[in-house]
Amino acid sequence: MPEGRVDTHHHVLPPAYRNWLIEKGLYKARPVPWSVPRTVRMLDDHGIRTAIVSTAPIGLRLDAEDLAPKAREVNEFTAEMAKDYPDRFGFFATLPLPDVDAALEEIRVAYDEFGADGVLLPTNVHGRYLGDPDFEPVFEELDRRNAVLFTHPTGVGGTPAPGIPSYVADYLLDTVRTAIDLVRTGRTVKYPNVRVILSHGGGFVPFAAHRMATAPATWGDLSTAEVVEQMRSFYFDTALTASPSSLPSLLAFAKPGHVLYGSDWPFAEEEIPYYNDFLDTHDMTTEQRDGINHANAQALFPGRIKD
Repeated sequence: MPEGRVDTHHHVLPPAYRNWLIEKGLYKARPVPWSVPRTVRMLDDHGIRTAIVSTAPIGLRLDAEDLAPKAREVNEFTAEMAKDYPDRFGFFATLPLPDVDAALEEIRVAYDEFGADGVLLPTNVHGRYLGDPDFEPVFEELDRRNAVLFTHPTGVGGTPAPGIPSYVADYLLDTVRTAIDLVRTGRTVKYPNVRVILSHGGGFVPFAAHRMATAPATWGDLSTAEVVEQMRSFYFDTALTASPSSLPSLLAFAKPGHVLYGSDWPFAEEEIPYYNDFLDTHDMTTEQRDGINHANAQALFPGRIKD
């Protein structure tokens, strides 16, 4: 087991926040015990040097008037984690979209007062994807701050397929949707200083990018090659992705330096040993392995991850 991994897909469930989600009827997942001490033990057990934490995405489905104060509450909590354990934790600040003004204020507070390492946004906000014109000021500010944007799926709109939880299939599709939307609306070109991380290996972006890029009505003046190149320029984490079929596809597709380690703790606690074992034993170059484990994240978060 390598030491010194950097985990960029690592969730927190502050007790007050979790209880509030339960009261709102939003937390329906299996019971997940979570605490800061337990998380520190997890880092030690899996050779993780630092985790850049983010809240569970289920709370991001709320209306803005509910979300804004809860976003601040969670950001204060994660900022305290990073303050108390500066070598073990950084954090992605939750932004309360669709309220653009509140999101801009949270960016200011998160960076200037709390020392955030990046921001968290859902793949869609009440069915509006990240390329929505109303969200342009948020991207302008993130670009100005050279921000890292971690986007996590919340599930596509509409009725879930019977017997298939959203996280099993819809999460993957929604990540693909937001990736397509960011490229087709020009966000990836207009705001090059915003480094976007796609969760769970980008869903099925690496596997199907060339197929998706051959739809002229979607891409306007972009050629197939240009679409694929922009898709390759996203960052991808390995949460629930380091398997014999998905990891080779991801490594073949992503630009060098654009694959990051992700555990999906605590929701994937039981699965982590399997995916970590495959990462440790898969045939890849030393540069690729070191990049996934720590070097690529160090390049994204130089203020947090030191030599």
